[in-house]
Amino acid sequence: MGKKAWVASVCLAVVGVPAFGQAPAPNGAATYKAKCGSCHSIPTNKIGPAHKGVFGRKAGLAAGYSYSAPLKGSGIVWNDKTLDLWLQGPQKVVKGSKMFVAVPNAAERAAIIAYLKSPAAK
Repeated sequence: MGKKAWVASVCLAVVGVPAFGQAPAPNGAATYKAKCGSCHSIPTNKIGPAHKGVFGRKAGLAAGYSYSAPLKGSGIVWNDKTLDLWLQGPQKVVKGSKMFVAVPNAAERAAIIAYLKSPAAK
């Protein structure tokens, strides 16, 4: 790598732009909408439950949604670790839950979780 390219990559890294050849980090709101939005929303129940205030909440307890008995009895509290595991494969975490969709990409899962923790989702 030439000196100019090296300086450019260092400068871009300092201001938060990905290095050459790296994909930018996914946008949490956009990723949530793309991966979760057909069944979920932040403010209201749809096919799946609303996610307003989900971070830190016990699974299966949001008002107005009919959860599966296995999820209600799971004892899960939604946090970084439990949401990451859930998004990798809900049926692996709670067999018999209503959710079957997984998000295999770790960067996308992290973006979704960050969005669910953000003021936009509280």
